[in-house]
Amino acid sequence: MRALNRWLGDARVELTFRLHRTRSLLQRGLTSLRVRGLRHTLRRTLQELRAGTAPTPPLPPSGEQPAAAALPQLPECAAPRASIVVPVYNQLDYSLDCLRSLAACGDRTPFEVIVVDDGSSDDTATTLPQVPGLRFHRNPRNLGFIGACNAGAALARGEYLVFLNNDTQVRPGWLDALLDTFAQHERVGLAGSKLVYPDGRLQEAGGIVFADGSGWNYGRFDDPDDPRYNFVRETDYCSGAAIALPRALFDELGGFDGHYAPAYYEDTDLAMKVRARGLRVLYQPKSVVVHCEGVTAGTDTRQGVKAYQVANQRKFLARWQTTLSAGHAAPGTPAELAAQHRTKRRVLIVDACTPTPDRDSGSLRMLNLMRLLLDEGCAVTFFADNRAHDGAYTQALQQLGVEVWYRPFLGNIARWFAERGSRFDLVIASRHYVARTYLPLVRQFAPQARFVFDTVDLHYLRERREAELARSPVMARNAEATREKELRLIRESDLTLVVSPMEREILAREAPGARVDVLSNVHAIPGRRRPFAERRDLVFVGGYRHPPNVDAARWFVKQVLPLLRAHLPDVRVHLIGADAPESVRILGDHPGVVFHGYVRDLDPYMDGCRIAIAPLRYGAGVKGKVNLSMAHGQPVVATSCAVEGMHLRPGEDVLVADSPEAFADAIVRLHGDPALWQRLSDNGIENVRRHFSFDAARDALRRIMGSLAPVRGENPATDRVGS
Repeated sequence: MRALNRWLGDARVELTFRLHRTRSLLQRGLTSLRVRGLRHTLRRTLQELRAGTAPTPPLPPSGEQPAAAALPQLPECAAPRASIVVPVYNQLDYSLDCLRSLAACGDRTPFEVIVVDDGSSDDTATTLPQVPGLRFHRNPRNLGFIGACNAGAALARGEYLVFLNNDTQVRPGWLDALLDTFAQHERVGLAGSKLVYPDGRLQEAGGIVFADGSGWNYGRFDDPDDPRYNFVRETDYCSGAAIALPRALFDELGGFDGHYAPAYYEDTDLAMKVRARGLRVLYQPKSVVVHCEGVTAGTDTRQGVKAYQVANQRKFLARWQTTLSAGHAAPGTPAELAAQHRTKRRVLIVDACTPTPDRDSGSLRMLNLMRLLLDEGCAVTFFADNRAHDGAYTQALQQLGVEVWYRPFLGNIARWFAERGSRFDLVIASRHYVARTYLPLVRQFAPQARFVFDTVDLHYLRERREAELARSPVMARNAEATREKELRLIRESDLTLVVSPMEREILAREAPGARVDVLSNVHAIPGRRRPFAERRDLVFVGGYRHPPNVDAARWFVKQVLPLLRAHLPDVRVHLIGADAPESVRILGDHPGVVFHGYVRDLDPYMDGCRIAIAPLRYGAGVKGKVNLSMAHGQPVVATSCAVEGMHLRPGEDVLVADSPEAFADAIVRLHGDPALWQRLSDNGIENVRRHFSFDAARDALRRIMGSLAPVRGENPATDRVGS
């Protein structure tokens, strides 16, 4: 009877979720039609429908192939960045296939290839030295895998050592991705590739070491496109079939340890030593290598070289038993939990769309929030309500270290929660129309998780102000309906995040008793890079899917700019932002207006324009455009609405004006006053540092996370091991 009641409860929650989500999508579609028009709404809908899964690169061609192509040859005076060491023992055909793939990979990284022949009895010694660009070394006697790798490393000239089995074929981009791992992440000592079988199945997405010293290839025989295996992740070890590490570090650690000669567990031991130095071992899914496992040593652990795998496990356990028993998962722990045994908390984030940080400030805040959570030792999982793989934006999250789910792996969302909800300690849902849809799923399938509603801004406040500006009773009624939904969600959530103290004060009146905290925008601070005299013009940055930015651009060009150009006839305003409707694009026809639309790199405008403007007449939340300019030392002229809740002092940190005449006068004054410009520039940088920097956000996040005490003891990840 209990099982039946549980099934009925799950079914009811799933049906409710589907109904709420359908209603939400319809309401958002109607709002888009009203605000943006039919053309834009249809274009956006088609984009959502076309968005799908990540493309799968083809496997290398099989069958008859020509002789090995020439490897890249560096000038005598040029040192390679990477030295690829390929140990070989017979199996000439596999070695030639490996070299062909290296010759054809097309990676930008300068590399050399060192083949170490460990006493082959076939034609290896006569054939491979003829390959152009190859450095060939033959050991005087068979040294085994460990000895061959160490011999090759001793000949290397590159900054990085890359060990590659000869029974592999690399996919284009594998080396660039592998070495980029060291530049993109902190404290990386070793990085390993994704290994795929020739038939397309996954062989390894990083390795797991259990507390008894036994190992497992995470993801073995699964789909290599599965989201679980496609994000950068700290791992216990990576198979020596394709790994990279700094040559200096390899030398410091004494190379592969002869304690495990002739082979097996030397790569696992190396990873443990790297970690003992305070460095991390990372799995890099963009580096894809096809591996014909067991070609040289076989797969039977009862005989031959493969038998050393069993013997060396005992040696490995004896050396590392204290470390393993203190932190590694027990044998039998589900692989997905064992793969993240270092995690402090497991956090799920749900938003309307995948963050596009180069297109809107809300996305930049969300991306930086994920960065901070990862820095705090959390495992972060994300999916967008539209379940789309958003190309480079999704891949950027995966490279950051976020597990991102999408179609077709994320099909039935309720079923996904039923299968995985018990693993999360914290669920953060962004925007009220998304969060209120997912709250019932979390309560049903993840009752142990704390539910955090991230407002981004108070939507009802923004809608109410828009209605007042438009003097529209219909819009006012819609704003009131949004208010009721948003406040109900705030009362039902375990915690609500707002971006300014002002909005927290509003909710203290509107939703008394609700837990509300401030986690504002998060910005890096490039600082001022060009002085007053080297700058000219004005700049306005804003994503035009956001209606307040459309209104602001039109109001400034039509009401303020004519007054301004009466005093500064040569001044121009640069309108920058994605998804601009026709009403904004045609502003470029006005004298003194340069319409750019989407711009990938904003730095030239942050460093080259003298003044930033934020002429918003309505809105809510903290304005990322103001933060962005101030972080670059670019003074801002803004309306009262644009700077509310930002701890800014008019006349000291920013100039504030609300009428067209006052706004134009403020720009004229600032444009011609170097001392005022310098003061605003200095104070703006300090404001961002104090309130909107990574350090400020980190302090706020730690306070918030501390207030959300784990439900199951001090370490939720460990509490669930074996469950």
